[in-house]
Amino acid sequence: MTYQESLDFLFSQLPMFSRIGAAAYKPGLETSIALDNYFGNPHRRFRSIHVGGTNGKGSTSHMLASVLQAQGYKVGLYTSPHLADFRERMRIDGEMIPEESVISFVERWRACGYDGHPSFFELTMMMAFDWFAAEGVDYAVIEVGMGGRLDSTNIITPISTVVTNISPDHMQFLGDTLEQIAGEKAGIFKPGVPAVVGNAEGEVRRVFEERASATGTPLRFACDLPKLINPRLLPEGTLAADCVACGPFISPLGGEYQMENINTVLHEVEVLRSIGVEISAEALHDGLEEVVKRTGLMGRWMVTSQTPLTICDTGHNEAGLRGTMHQLLETWQYRRAKISADARLRIVIGFVNDKDVTHIARLLPRQAEYYVTQASVPRAMPASDLMKILEPLGLDCHLIEGGVDAAVAAALADSLPADVLYIGGSTFVVADYLAGRS
Repeated sequence: MTYQESLDFLFSQLPMFSRIGAAAYKPGLETSIALDNYFGNPHRRFRSIHVGGTNGKGSTSHMLASVLQAQGYKVGLYTSPHLADFRERMRIDGEMIPEESVISFVERWRACGYDGHPSFFELTMMMAFDWFAAEGVDYAVIEVGMGGRLDSTNIITPISTVVTNISPDHMQFLGDTLEQIAGEKAGIFKPGVPAVVGNAEGEVRRVFEERASATGTPLRFACDLPKLINPRLLPEGTLAADCVACGPFISPLGGEYQMENINTVLHEVEVLRSIGVEISAEALHDGLEEVVKRTGLMGRWMVTSQTPLTICDTGHNEAGLRGTMHQLLETWQYRRAKISADARLRIVIGFVNDKDVTHIARLLPRQAEYYVTQASVPRAMPASDLMKILEPLGLDCHLIEGGVDAAVAAALADSLPADVLYIGGSTFVVADYLAGRS
C-alpha cells in the first residue's frame, strides 16, 4: 500500500466521528480491548498520563508533553482531532508518526482477519499505542477522545489522571446535565492513581469527590490554589506570568483561557514529582515557553499575521467561545486605542450541524462583520443555514460560497492593516484555514 491508500482506507472504510458525527459514535471498550489484545497490549509497555475534560485538554496535554520532553524523556503524545495532517494525532518528541509506520500498521491490520468493525478513533488510537511501544517511549500523554468512562482510551492504567473542566458539550452522548457529564469524565479515575481536576464547583465538584472516594483516587482541585503570579496577556498574542515553581515565563499560548490550563499543568507537575517523576524547575520553565516548538501545537489563539492581526482558535462550544469572544473584543478595542480608531473586527465563522448554534450565536459580538462559511467535512453546517440563524440577531453577515479559503480571502480583501480578523467557530474551519496556508 502507499501512504495515500492507507489514509483512504482509514478515512473511507471506518466511521469517523469528527467527520460524520453521531453515526460514528461507538461507546464502550470491548473493541478497544480486543484490538489491544491482538496487538500485544502495547499500552502496558510505557507509562501514561490520561487527560480528559471538556475544554483545554488538548492544550494541557501538549504542555505536559513539552515539560517532560524538556526534562529529557522520550515522550509520546496522542491527541485528536488533527488539523492539517492526520499524523498530528500521534507524535514522539514532537515528531509526527512516519508515513511508513502508518502504512505498516494498516497492512498488519488488514491482514489480521479480525471480524469486528472498529471505529476510526479506535484503530488510530491503537496505531499510536503500537508505535509508542515499538519506539520505547518513557511516557505517553493520552488525550481522551470524548467523555471518559466509555472512551476507547480508557483501557489504559495511567500513572496520573487530569480532568481540565466541565461544561456543556456532546450532551446527546454524555448527559443532559453538567453532573451527568462530570460523571462520564470522572470515569477515567482509577484506584490509587492520583488525579488533578482543573476547575469544578458545586454539584460538579461533588461528583468528582464521590467518584474519587469510590475508586480510592487521591484527588486535588487546581482551582483551590492558583499558582500563577500576575498573569497577563501581551499585545503580540502571548501570555506572561511568574510562578514559584519555575520563575517568570512567557507562553506562546496567548488565549486568556490558558491561564486555567497552565495552573492545572503546574498542579499536575507537582503530582508527578510526588510519585517519582523527575521534573526540574528549568524543564518546567522551558516546557511552558517552548510548547509550540516542542510539540507542534496549532490552533489555540494562534496568531498567523500582524497586518491585519489574524487569529484562529479551535474553541467551538459555549464555554470555549465565551472566553474567546471576550478576549477578541478586548484585543480589537486595544488596537482601536493604540493603532487606529478605524480598526474593524472581522470574523470568518462556521459551525458543525450538531451544535446548538442558536444558543452559541448569542455570544458573538455585534460590533463585528461576519463572513459566513462552511468547512469541508460532512458534519459542517451549510453556510446558508447559519445565515438564517445569524441575520435575525442583527449581525452584519456576508454569505461566502466556496469554503473557508474563499471566506478568508474575502475578509482579507476588505481588511486594512489595523483590523482584527478572527477565524473559528469550528475546529474544522480552523483546519481548512491552516491547510490552505500550508
